Parts: sequence; C-alpha cells; structure tokens
Amino acid sequence: MPKKLLDSKEIDRTLTRISHEIIERNKGTEGLCLVGIQRGGVHLAERLAKKIKGTDASSSDIPVGSLDISFYRDDIRIRQPAVSRTDMPFDVEGRKVVIVDDVFFTGRSIRAAMDAIMDMGRPALVQLAVLVDRGHRELPIRADYVGKNIPTSGGERVEVMLEEDGHEDGIFLVSAEEKEDGQGGHGHA
Repeated sequence: MPKKLLDSKEIDRTLTRISHEIIERNKGTEGLCLVGIQRGGVHLAERLAKKIKGTDASSSDIPVGSLDISFYRDDIRIRQPAVSRTDMPFDVEGRKVVIVDDVFFTGRSIRAAMDAIMDMGRPALVQLAVLVDRGHRELPIRADYVGKNIPTSGGERVEVMLEEDGHEDGIFLVSAEEKEDGQGGHGHA
C-alpha cells in the first residue's frame, strides 16, 4: 500500500507558500510567467497562478504555458515519447520564467525544459518551482522553490495525484514492490 505523504490541505498550503516565495523573490509579478511541464506541472502552474493573483492584488493575470519536453529528452532514443501539447500563449523573450514541475528527481526533465524554452526566446531569467524534490540529481540543477523534500531510495517512486486528473489530491511514496505490481498513477521513478 502506498504511503500518503501529503494530503489535499497540505498540498494547498504548500502551493500557497511557494506562491508567496515567488512574489517575494521576484519583487512582485511584473514580467512573470509560469510554464508547467506536461502533465502534473501544468496543473500546478495553473494553481500557482491563481494563488499569486489572489495574493498580490496589484497583479494582473499571470500567463501560464504548458511545455511538452518529449523531443528534448536525452533518452528519446531508448524511450518512446508520450507526446503531449506545448501551449505557450505568450513570448518568453525578456520575461521571468518559472518552470513548474510536480516531482524533481535527476534534473534531466528540467534540463530538457530549459532547452525547449531557450528555443522559444531568451528569458530575463529562469527559475524552478517543484512540489516534491526527491534528490538523486544527475545534473547540477537545483530548484528555487521546493514544496517538500522527500528523500527516497532509487527503487521508490513518488506519485502525485491531482484532482485535475480525476484523483483526490495526494502525494504518495510507492515502494519498489508496489511498482512491480503495477500500482500507482503518474509520477517519477
């Protein structure tokens, strides 16, 4: 049975804290945009944009984009990509771009996301917000905003379930044995 690490209320509080940190570090919301990595990162970016707007009364809507990194991944030769949609309804040129993802693991997805964004233009700066950082970095990348650090073994998996995907919000730790049984939703091994 997967172990529940965070429930709906804890995820909401975590996103509220991250939204405050983003406003503080960027000295407001001017020039700010959020880019969620398909899938879970997109839902979290949309939630963060709502929280930022609700927190900073002077801000207008925060633009949110979705990014499919399938063809930027360094494992594309050994893994058939599950292609999603990239939707960037704004120009990243000169903007403060916050990449949003659900689980931060090796850093390879984030590197792919940065490559994809740089192909679209030259942002003023790029920051990273993640709901869960589980360690095990393979690249020298670190998150600017971390919801929760959850140290894991290499055989464990962190599953982020979100209501936007038809689940009750929750973050779960799945053991290697449970992974083999085919249990769990999406997440990062």
